Amino acid sequence: MITVPVVAEKEMVRRGVVLVLSSPSGAGKSTLTQALMKRAEGLNLSISVTTRARRGSEIDGVHYHFISQREFDGMRDNKELLEWAEVHGNCYGTPRQPVEEALARGQDILFDIDWQGALQAREAMPNDVASVFVLPPSAAELRHRLERRAEDAPEIIVRRLRNAAVEIARWTEYDYVVVNDDLDRCYNEIRSILEAERLRRARRVAIGEFADRLAIELGQTES
Repeated sequence: MITVPVVAEKEMVRRGVVLVLSSPSGAGKSTLTQALMKRAEGLNLSISVTTRARRGSEIDGVHYHFISQREFDGMRDNKELLEWAEVHGNCYGTPRQPVEEALARGQDILFDIDWQGALQAREAMPNDVASVFVLPPSAAELRHRLERRAEDAPEIIVRRLRNAAVEIARWTEYDYVVVNDDLDRCYNEIRSILEAERLRRARRVAIGEFADRLAIELGQTES
């Protein structure tokens, strides 16, 4: 008679996933981030620090931690940032300690960052990051979305469109690429990516012990 070992839930714990989302401004990354936070169970948002001025629709500590340039420079110089970048004249960064602690607890973290930050995150945590680049359906639609947002002056929109060409050229550096021509479909694709990454063998830190124990017990089966 074969007795299959009973595995407690705590024995099947895994290391968390860092899910990185990047896109040019206006491609829908923020909307997708909001949808993931509302509907994807077990996903936590990494709150970046930034020197950018707060927009009217933003809340300090929810969308970003808004800090001074001097504070940002101190965090960067003291190696307290996992990644950081200067975008459109403003600095953004991810505090290191909360992310490392969350991953060790098996919690998944969502990063809403640009390609520069994504590259640094991958270099800092090569085995933890799964990166996704979000493309707009067309150049015309990207312009329309930026204009419809009505949060930037015309000259800023032009600068964002020019920067978008540089940002999109980095798409080959990502693990996955999705086109945001339909929000629901794009969301479902990213959810599928997250679920697949959660099941990677390398992240399931306890599965090896379970598999070895199972193989030993089966090998001892009497005829």
